Amino acid sequence: MLFVGIFLIFINICHFVSSQRSPTISYISQEKVVNIGDTVELECTVQYAEDYAVIWLKTNPENPSDQLFISSGTNQIVPGNRYSVRYADGKGTYTLTISKLQEIDAGLYECQVITGPANKLKANVWVYVRLPPVISDNSTRSIIASSGSNVELNCYASGYPPPRISWRRENNDLLPTGGSVYIGSKFVIFNITKDDRGTYYCVADNGVGRGSRRNIGIEVEFRPFVTIERPRYGQALQYDQILECHVEAFPSPSITWVKDGIQINDNQHYQIAIYPTADEFTDTTLRIITAEKRQYGFYTCLALNKLGSNDKVIEFFETPNVICPPACDVDLYRSTASILSPSKRDAIIALLSIIPFMFL
Repeated sequence: MLFVGIFLIFINICHFVSSQRSPTISYISQEKVVNIGDTVELECTVQYAEDYAVIWLKTNPENPSDQLFISSGTNQIVPGNRYSVRYADGKGTYTLTISKLQEIDAGLYECQVITGPANKLKANVWVYVRLPPVISDNSTRSIIASSGSNVELNCYASGYPPPRISWRRENNDLLPTGGSVYIGSKFVIFNITKDDRGTYYCVADNGVGRGSRRNIGIEVEFRPFVTIERPRYGQALQYDQILECHVEAFPSPSITWVKDGIQINDNQHYQIAIYPTADEFTDTTLRIITAEKRQYGFYTCLALNKLGSNDKVIEFFETPNVICPPACDVDLYRSTASILSPSKRDAIIALLSIIPFMFL
């Protein structure tokens, strides 16, 4: 009996000591990186916590009051069948299972042991959900810059793992910074020129999905550049000639033809045509109609926009022979009439008028 009494006293002492020991969290899962649709298990092992509530919740480090209580013990608090909690009695482990993971499930999860009205133990574990990159709306979409200025392009993207941002140019053309690829969220072009205009690609990639790309158009405003096919055009008296001029500029320039300081307009002696051929490119022609002595000389093709002007001079001179084209394209009667005397011209007209009756 004495032995039994001593044993009972020992058991009571052990129970008393055990009941006086403070609860602890001895283990919490390491961070988890999972995919959309996966299932994740988070373990929290506690000691000496039989008489205390063990809670799983999701918390927001940036806003501690934003909390989602998931379970207390093995009782589920949050509605839905994607959450479950099981308890391993021998280990003291509470395992939180989240199935069919969604993007909103990413975040910080906390295991708490409530030890008093204002006291608790806690341990945290991060859950990261792999997400394909999405380029943010505050990234650069398009830009118009003046030649010689510095241009900054920005590209931001969300996703997990954090996406890598790279820059490329349409058709893999060389970047103004050199090379065909630039890594970084900010891309700066110093002293931009018209040759730097075009489409640039911001590419975000993190190995999840196919990545994301945004096209960024750069327009560069620059003063006109005028080029000519030939510096000299010749033609015989009373025949047409066409002078050609090509202009590259942005914004679109005003184009004029000038002779002897006087602007030329459409009339019976001149015909001007202006037509765009591509972005920032415009062609213009000046048709000299039935050239007269006073029309020979120097003509200026002048282009002007807000950034400046440019011009080229073309000489039009008299030749003894007819130059084809464009003289061969003019009306047959006018060409024939210009080289025949009035009497011979009238004779030909009379002959042409009686030819139909010769076959009756």
